[in-house]
Amino acid sequence: MTIKHISLHAARSNSGFTLVEIMLVLGIIALLVGAGIYSLGDVTSSGKRTRAKADLNTLTAALRGYEVDNTFLPTTEQGLMALVTKPASRPTPQNWTIKMKKMPLDSWGNPYNYRRPGAKDKGGFDVYSSGPDGQPDTGDDIGNWDL
Repeated sequence: MTIKHISLHAARSNSGFTLVEIMLVLGIIALLVGAGIYSLGDVTSSGKRTRAKADLNTLTAALRGYEVDNTFLPTTEQGLMALVTKPASRPTPQNWTIKMKKMPLDSWGNPYNYRRPGAKDKGGFDVYSSGPDGQPDTGDDIGNWDL
C-alpha cells in the first residue's frame, strides 16, 4: 500500500455524520414543524369565524326576503325555522315561500340564534352565533352587527 492509498481510505471512513450531528438536524426540523403547526392553529379559528360570517350573511338575506314577501319579520318565538317551514303561530305569513332548505349550524356545531327586536339592532333583528364557547351573550358572539 502506498501513502496515497492509505490517506484516501482514512478520508472515506471519516466522511459520515456523527450521531450528534444527526440529532441536531432532527431537533431543528422538529422545532420548525412545531412552529408551523402553532401558527396554523390561528388560521383554523379565523376560518371558523369567516364561515360563521358567511352563514350570517345568508341568513340575513333570507330574513330580508321573508320581510319583503310578508311585510314583517318572524317573531323571536317563530325563529329562524320560519325560513324553512311556514309558521303556524301569529303573525301568520300570507305570502310565505321557503327561503332555505335546512337550517345551518355554526362552525362549532351549534344552532344560530335569532332575536326580534334585536338587542344590538333595536329596530331590526339580531342573528348570531354563540361563538366557540356555545353560550349566547358571553362576549365572543359573532352576529349580523359584525358584518
